[in-house]
Amino acid sequence: MKELFSTKEVAKFLDINEKMVYSLISEKGLPATKITGKWLFPRHLVEQWIEANTINYPEPSVSLPPYQGLLILTGSNDPLLDRTISLFNSLRSDHIAVFGNIGSLGGISALRQNLCHIASSHLLEENEKEYNFDFATRELERMPAVVNFCRREQGLLVKKKNPKNIRGIADLAKPGVRIVNRPLSTGTRLLFDRELSKAEINGENIEGYHHEIHKHLDVGIEILSDRADAGPGIRAVASLLGTDFIPLRWERYDLLILKERFFDQGVQLFIGLLHDQVFADAAKQFEGYDISLSGKMVFPYE
Repeated sequence: MKELFSTKEVAKFLDINEKMVYSLISEKGLPATKITGKWLFPRHLVEQWIEANTINYPEPSVSLPPYQGLLILTGSNDPLLDRTISLFNSLRSDHIAVFGNIGSLGGISALRQNLCHIASSHLLEENEKEYNFDFATRELERMPAVVNFCRREQGLLVKKKNPKNIRGIADLAKPGVRIVNRPLSTGTRLLFDRELSKAEINGENIEGYHHEIHKHLDVGIEILSDRADAGPGIRAVASLLGTDFIPLRWERYDLLILKERFFDQGVQLFIGLLHDQVFADAAKQFEGYDISLSGKMVFPYE
């Protein structure tokens, strides 16, 4: 099947008439491009849009048991979060925190299914001002508690000294440039695809666009190993591995917690750690983090 749907093909895929397609573009944000003068629909973005807008889920058959010392976090991968989980485990010998790296969308889905206590997420909303609230509202019956973990700088990781002279998103379309990418379930991929769309670039035409890596650090390793020239990622990884970095934007990286689990002992201990000096010291070991909001409740932009 083609990677780009025509209007007729996307109507068939969604089982609607073609007139409804235009309404979904204008009213519901159906991903579409008009580079060629006619509407085209990237299949992978249409599939992501369907998943993000799904609201009628079956009730979970099981739920997390009462908290007994095992704290489960899932969602978006981050080096400072990894370090903080290690700190939690070393400082709280009677508790264990574990993390499942399944991307921001996966984390919110796990929260809905009662598979975790905390979901980490950085999903940029359509207004490009807020993060996570719209996605959580669509996925969950009630808005969860949203606590900021950090703000961090997103951009492009590129080889040291930037031999391909990549200065921005548009340069990724140049002949001979190979990239490495992140999975569709991640906030980094959501931002990357949005930036490609703004630059009127079809990702399908970029070598390596479908080469997906599941951790920020591994994107940098692919570049260091000369298997890619660039890839979407955060400044913290560039500072750790010594790659060059092209900034795109600062983003808010949050922790989402169902309100009925918010006062579980492990959840409160983990949030409390974000106010401790040991967490601030850990953040100083990286570049590209702002922890001025860390541990604070955040609310939708008014």
